[in-house]
Amino acid sequence: MSDKLGEVIEASTAEFTAECYELYSAPALGSLVKTSDGDVQIYGVVYNTTTESMDPGRRPIARGKHEKDASDIYRSSPQLSVLFRTNFQALVIGHKITDDVNRYLPPRPARIHSFVCELDEGEIKDFMLSLDFLYILASTPIVGSNDEVVAACLRNVSKVQDDSRAFLLKAGKELAVLLSAEPHRLEAILRRIRP
Repeated sequence: MSDKLGEVIEASTAEFTAECYELYSAPALGSLVKTSDGDVQIYGVVYNTTTESMDPGRRPIARGKHEKDASDIYRSSPQLSVLFRTNFQALVIGHKITDDVNRYLPPRPARIHSFVCELDEGEIKDFMLSLDFLYILASTPIVGSNDEVVAACLRNVSKVQDDSRAFLLKAGKELAVLLSAEPHRLEAILRRIRP
């Protein structure tokens, strides 16, 4: 895999957590990422990112009182970049076996230490040929807000579509069916994906 972001450090069939190779280098909220379970590619949507101490017993302390810029803190204390780590969590929304793209959960979770990278433009377009994954994304309880993740995902993937407006219209219609019993929630998401 090219452009590896990090490795899977925790996985289930429904989600996975990856540790980034570089501090603060997690993909944006709603980004599509992939990893694998051997010959099965597993697709996910980034729904949460954390940066924390490598040692859970040691909390960060303020260090910038005499610095002009936050980046000066890392220059004057270079050890900080190895004392912290950035992780991101992705909700599994599909998988690919041979050439078949499926927009439902894979048979097994991703393997620990599997590489994780973002989908390229062609892979995003291929995956977005069907919006069946929206059911998983809109209905699975996650940290934060499902609605924000749904909206961020649709905004991100619309940027690589040939006609982003038509894509968002199609996605809005799909959401209208899925969220017909929750009109306020639907309206909130639609407001966030307007071009």
